Amino acid sequence: MRISRREFASGVAGIGLSSVVAPYSARAADGPIRIGLLTVKTGALASGGIDMERALIMYLKERDYMMAGRKVELVTGDTAGVPATARSKTQEMVEKNDVHCLIGPLAAFEALAIDDYIRQNKIPTLSVAAAEDMTQRSANPWFVRATSTSSQCAHPLGEYAAKELKYKKMITIADDIAYGQEMCAGFQRVFEDNGGQIVQKLFPPLTVPDYGSYVAQLKSADAIFLGFAGSNGFRFLRQFVDYGLKDKMQVIGGMTALDEAVLRNMGDEALDIVTTCWYSAELEAKPNQTFAPAFRKEFKYDPGFYAASTYVNGAVLEAAVKAVNGKVEDRPALMAALRATNVDTARGPVRFDDLGNVVGNVYLRKVTRKDGRLVNSVFKTYPDVSQFWTYGKEAFLASPVYSREFPPAKYLEK
Repeated sequence: MRISRREFASGVAGIGLSSVVAPYSARAADGPIRIGLLTVKTGALASGGIDMERALIMYLKERDYMMAGRKVELVTGDTAGVPATARSKTQEMVEKNDVHCLIGPLAAFEALAIDDYIRQNKIPTLSVAAAEDMTQRSANPWFVRATSTSSQCAHPLGEYAAKELKYKKMITIADDIAYGQEMCAGFQRVFEDNGGQIVQKLFPPLTVPDYGSYVAQLKSADAIFLGFAGSNGFRFLRQFVDYGLKDKMQVIGGMTALDEAVLRNMGDEALDIVTTCWYSAELEAKPNQTFAPAFRKEFKYDPGFYAASTYVNGAVLEAAVKAVNGKVEDRPALMAALRATNVDTARGPVRFDDLGNVVGNVYLRKVTRKDGRLVNSVFKTYPDVSQFWTYGKEAFLASPVYSREFPPAKYLEK
């Protein structure tokens, strides 16, 4: 029997964790602002998690670890991409390190595992994880997401693939986690609503050692959509090319399939692949003209989704801290200020809908060469994209959350 991610998250929630957090009114307002970063530094998602930490440290260093006249302390926890560990690290940060807010975690299944703890303890959380329902049917009032839901960037690419690229039949493949399932579901919905057909859906385990068996079973199609995270997109594409399929089937990808963090390890096999994301290191947004060159100079590669996520969240948090005059101990006031934020960031302008999710630009990108390195060059911008795409809030929320089963796959070939 396969256990759903929500049943799993509920089970994780039962691991003896107490709620012994001191109320915000009891905390001293003259000490440092303590930020807890939940990231992944070991395991399959580590390359992205390390970038999250690097970029947030860079943001704080640029400000001499000060916000609104108060010193800032950063506490980092390695969740290892494991829901139970994400839960225990969250508890440790809140109850031992007395953090005023959280940034992270990375993975959707980790966010689902700490959802109830954040609610119960009223911890302002700036998410990187794309777990859809935390800003939808089961919206968490202590949660804002300045990146995107799993499907938010896949929606525009689904339309583009059908209308502009004229693909008729496609395959989707992604890690078998909430993020991959939700992203592929959003792509499928829009692609099929615009006349396309998804003829095959594959979900390898997150830590699968080899993609050969999946490449070997690919059906005939115009193109394949990659919904991988971490280094898995790079690993899959290498085997896809080795099997001689790149000239037979086009490849397009989601937010992290060809992230800048993995492009540095790739060659010509990545050229001309179109992906969708809320960020590119090539963006001309003014804050990005500071961030991307500085990150490249220090780490010798371009920042991507993971690095930009925490750098953007740093800007959102700083704007909110300034709005409450540094009084972060007043959690409801800080949370209200986060929700009301409207600020220019490295990804472009950021504002939130009434459920705490970003309304912002989505960019279509193509891998090109620039100064001898591979980059994600932006060629089309979809402005002010909502998590509900063009479906409208009420209609969107009336449907089930995106998953392996929804929307139903009407065109699968046996």
